[in-house]
Amino acid sequence: MDGDSGARGTVEIALTNVHRRFGSKQVLRGVTLTIHAGDTLAIVGTSGCGKTVLLEHILGKLAPDSGTIAVVDHSDPAAPLRDLGQVGAFDIEHIHRHWGVVFQRNALFSGSVYDNVALWLKDVRGLDDAAIAPLARHALAQVGLPNDDEFLATDHHELSGGMAKRLAIARALAMEPRVLFYDEPTTGLDPVTAGRMHDLIFATHNAVVAGNRRRTTIIVTHDKDLLTRLRPRTVMLHDGVVYFDGPFAAFEQSQSAIIRPYFDLMPILHHLPPAARR
Repeated sequence: MDGDSGARGTVEIALTNVHRRFGSKQVLRGVTLTIHAGDTLAIVGTSGCGKTVLLEHILGKLAPDSGTIAVVDHSDPAAPLRDLGQVGAFDIEHIHRHWGVVFQRNALFSGSVYDNVALWLKDVRGLDDAAIAPLARHALAQVGLPNDDEFLATDHHELSGGMAKRLAIARALAMEPRVLFYDEPTTGLDPVTAGRMHDLIFATHNAVVAGNRRRTTIIVTHDKDLLTRLRPRTVMLHDGVVYFDGPFAAFEQSQSAIIRPYFDLMPILHHLPPAARR
């Protein structure tokens, strides 16, 4: 994949001069970033640089102290850009119907495999079991998991780490999203399982969706191997601003005093405990 090449699509997400402070700590100091439809974009940076905070602003979980965040509302046939600061919870819910999120710790719910795939389809899209069942089976097959009745009834606690991560992706895919967000998708996985996850993210991004387009994929990661596999457009946060925004090839070759030490240490950072990387 070359996530940074080719003609740019329409704007999918636009952040303009976003600031956010927590107490005395200024985390975001004027982030401006435009993400286009079909982009594969990786957000990287050292611990505490604001990657997760930035993602939570895009998802509407946090509101900026100042600045604007606009996202495409695919629930409207005109697909307008909507300012998240000007929409209510009901409108955000409609926007989220077209997004899928894979959380760092998977965030699986209590219950069976089916329960996990079905919950958002019931709560967000209002579907019943008859409509959910084929979507669940298809999503599980997409990520290489069994989709028979026995596996659907399996309690999520019985799954291995790799299977749990695949289930988290299947749950996101079942929403038939236009935009997919991954927060540290390979954290806690062994190298072989992580490699399979790289391939799955690659395939999921390139799968054709509505309108004969690729999804937009946004990944918060420290995983150098994942970046090398996907070769995405790479955005590095540093000191609360976008320090680098460009092709991965330029990022990996940079001799910047900020980028070079970080890039060289990425394999070590990847193996730090999750709490140390926030």
